[in-house]
Amino acid sequence: MSKKFKALSIAGSDTSGSAGMEADLKTFEEMGVYGMVALTVIVAQNPANWAHDIFPIDLHTIERQIATVGSGIGTDAMKTGMLGSAALVEMVAASIQKYHLKNIVIDPVMVCKGIDTIMVPEAAAAIKTKLVKYADVITPNTLEAAYLADMDKVETVDDIKEACQRIHKLGAKNIVIKSGSRFTGGNMVDVLFDGTAFTIEEKTKLDNVYNSGAGCSFSAAITACLAKGLDIHTAFKTTQKFMQKAVENSFKLNKYTGSLCHWASRQQ
Repeated sequence: MSKKFKALSIAGSDTSGSAGMEADLKTFEEMGVYGMVALTVIVAQNPANWAHDIFPIDLHTIERQIATVGSGIGTDAMKTGMLGSAALVEMVAASIQKYHLKNIVIDPVMVCKGIDTIMVPEAAAAIKTKLVKYADVITPNTLEAAYLADMDKVETVDDIKEACQRIHKLGAKNIVIKSGSRFTGGNMVDVLFDGTAFTIEEKTKLDNVYNSGAGCSFSAAITACLAKGLDIHTAFKTTQKFMQKAVENSFKLNKYTGSLCHWASRQQ
């Protein structure tokens, strides 16, 4: 009987299903990894205008969920998503130590899509000082990278390289910075820094696609690859292929948003 790989997501729920732990679990499943969740927050969208209403889960309940996996089951890798308070960030950091969690992927969710300001400054500060040092891989977008690297902005490939080196000094072993659609021009770029060398993946921006949950899915795919024992460079390239197909085949949910097609890789 072949080994069954497991991964834990400590993240929020996006009721629409396009992001958060819903995207994480879909990605884990598509990549052949058994997914588990410690839920941190529930996000519901207002049907009238798609405004996001946030309902945090209390710390004790989150701690019990992490213990279920950390002490009761075990996991081959884990990732973080939305962590809405400094106290929660500190508890996650303590849990990593307590349960000797491995293959840790930190997705430092500090901004929402379409918003260019830090959502919860105290949580962002705690991620920077308490959590980054545990990251086997950290996957910020350019805004999050600028915050972590103490840079005014990250707008070019050279900026990304500088941010990677600065974040590496905070303790993260491997840094993947995603430009997404924030770069001007027709291309976007993802950069991996392994502490020594850079790997750069540049691709053409796609028109008429939906990318809600792309950051969550990207970090979940990296997590799944690490859970299966892949090295970071193979994980990076595997994730690139998975995401390209998921975005190319994304689809509309309503007049406000759409979703990646997480199962696109197995379509004929």
